[in-house]
Formats: sequence, structure tokens, C-alpha cells
Amino acid sequence: MPCLLPGVWLALSFAVSPFAPPPVPLRIAAASDLRFALDEILVRFKADHPGVTAEATYGSSGNFFAQIREGAPYDLFLSADGDYVRQLVTAGQEETPFHYATGRLALVVSVDSGLDPSKFKTVLFAPAVHRVAIANPAHAPYGRAAVAALRSWGLYDLVAPHLVFGDSVSQATQFVDSGAAQAGIVALSLARSSGGRLRFSEIPETAHPKIEQTGLILNRAISPRAARALRDLLLGETGRRVLERNGFGLPPL
Repeated sequence: MPCLLPGVWLALSFAVSPFAPPPVPLRIAAASDLRFALDEILVRFKADHPGVTAEATYGSSGNFFAQIREGAPYDLFLSADGDYVRQLVTAGQEETPFHYATGRLALVVSVDSGLDPSKFKTVLFAPAVHRVAIANPAHAPYGRAAVAALRSWGLYDLVAPHLVFGDSVSQATQFVDSGAAQAGIVALSLARSSGGRLRFSEIPETAHPKIEQTGLILNRAISPRAARALRDLLLGETGRRVLERNGFGLPPL
């Protein structure tokens, strides 16, 4: 048997010995209005928890709700609608829901459209506006809020023929950004994160029901400890600061 120098033997022993524990997965189902805020929060979370591989999937809260009821392997659900979370709790989820933010709506147009989004009726009935994008109200809380705002203004029946539905509020925002729609009623958080490509004006919260964004750690979580750590970061000073900067309202402390 060949003789190995002590340093070589030590290097080989470390190469074949699995001393490091495997990373802990943290799978997050997140409402699409959180895309930019949560991505920023996850940078901090990953720095503080290098042994956790946290991955967020973004989409409509209603679609995630249906997937989770069918057993989709998520650890943490960050919904834009508290009702979905309450239904999961009623169905047997044991963790306590947590209210992490209040969503806000905005009317958006492309920056080169020449339209003033603060003049809601003028924009919605401008000759250049042929399509108005909203999230699908069948499963997206922001879509339902957009419909409620149009109804509160007495405009829904007139605007309805021009509505185009995104599968999520993120997709509805992309419709305006790409020119597929000339205006949209979407999440303020996404309008603020458009990189200056969209002009927007916040829609008064009195025009629609409250968008109560609520989270839940699921019973099937592989690492409840990691899920709770992310929840605490989201609800703490760092998370609140990021959420507020991205256009969300905050629950009381």
C-alpha cells in the first residue's frame, strides 16, 4: 500500500467525510405582489441562515390555495387574501395565521402614454385606452379589489368590455408594461418596482375592501423552525421597513 504524506491523508479524509449537514429546504408560496419586497427580505434571511435554501414561488393566492389543499409541498404560504388562510386553518392547519401587510391598489399607464393616472375616469375612457388589465378576480385578491373599485366609481359596466385578465396581478402589470394593455389596476408594490417604465397613482383604500395579506406556516413544513425564522424577519423591523418602502401598509405592532 502506498504511503501518503500526513497532509495529503488529511485532505483526502476531509474530501470523503460528510461532516456538513445537508441544507434545509424552505419552500414559499407567495402572492405575486410580494416579488420585489420578498426577494429583498430573502437576501437578508439567507445571509443569516446559510444552512437554509429558501425558494419563493410567486403567483395568485387563489391558485396557491387550491394547490395547498391538494397537498402541494410548500412550507410557508404568504397570501394576499386572509380568507384563503382562514379556510386552511379551518381545514386543520394548526399554526396561527399572521397578518404581515395590507395591499394597496394603483392605476398604472406606460410612462410615454401622455396620460395622467391620477385622473381615473379620464384615463379609463381615453380614446387611446382599448384594454385595461387587472388580475383575474376568480382567484386573485387584487382582481377582486380592482372590480370593487370600478363598482364604487360606478364605472364597472362601462369598463368591463375592455378588461383583460392576468393570471396574477404580476401578469396584469406586465400587460401594461409590454403594451398589451394601455392601462391597468394593479398592486402599488409592483407599480413602484417598474423601474420608471410605468406612471401610477394610488387608488384610495376607501374605494375597495381591505386587502388583508396573511401568512401561514403549513403543517407539512419540513423545517418549521426555518419557516418561523422567516416569519419573524418579515414581521420584524427589517421586514416592515422593506414592505413599507415597496408600497404596503403595515399592521400595528
